[in-house]
Amino acid sequence: MEISPEAHMGLVELSVSDLDRSLAYWQDAIGLRVLSREDGTAELGADTPLVRLVEEPGARPAHGFTGLFHVALLVPDRPSLGRFLAHTVRRQIPLTGLSDHVVSEAIYLRDPDYHGIEVYADRPREQWEGQVAQRMTTIPLDTGSLLAEAGDAEFDGLPDGTTVGHVHLCVRDVDETVGFYRDKLGMAVTAQAGDSAAFLSAGGYHHHLGGNTWETRGAAPAPEGTARLLRFTIVLPDQAEVQRVAERIGGTEVRDPSGNPLLLAV
Repeated sequence: MEISPEAHMGLVELSVSDLDRSLAYWQDAIGLRVLSREDGTAELGADTPLVRLVEEPGARPAHGFTGLFHVALLVPDRPSLGRFLAHTVRRQIPLTGLSDHVVSEAIYLRDPDYHGIEVYADRPREQWEGQVAQRMTTIPLDTGSLLAEAGDAEFDGLPDGTTVGHVHLCVRDVDETVGFYRDKLGMAVTAQAGDSAAFLSAGGYHHHLGGNTWETRGAAPAPEGTARLLRFTIVLPDQAEVQRVAERIGGTEVRDPSGNPLLLAV
């Protein structure tokens, strides 16, 4: 049974080694605002909370474990992405990638704890809907065109309307990941690259979830003491849909076969 087409991604919770350092990065480099802070925890977002950071002093970056590949922040339009790119150029913020995926255009970074971050804008849905497997790819980003799109407007943080567009996970096995998110949770597979990566979504979106085994085939979850994914949220339209999906996956707060923790919420 399919999950509601209105399902989408919500708050992503990460542990970090130094909260002050992380807040400085997520505000100054990424452009999110601190919406609340108390007892070693802070929530950041634009007009709604998108990321929660939980301090674990001394936590080390997690390499070779299952967990987060990147959290993807979806901005409302291409000019917003252009302004973000111009901001990274002016501030000389290190990037890890600049990609045109045909369905979207994306800029990649890593925070001080090595958490992957994507800031992206979708291409018009009519250009790719129903053709994700055939069209989604990775080619160089046309940075000149994107910077021209930014115009003269100054970057004043990621704009209202920015959301968690998708969460990309490091998993131990693609087939069992598809077995969980498709056959139990009810998302549809939109694209798959053999046994190395799969992309799934609700409602025909290009992907709300990605999972790859590029460095984690057969790996275990990141242990305590590492800066890791603590939880990501799948938002459903009402409590009835939460209960319906929870019955299929074993609860409202569970771990997928790779140990990645997820929460169902309204």
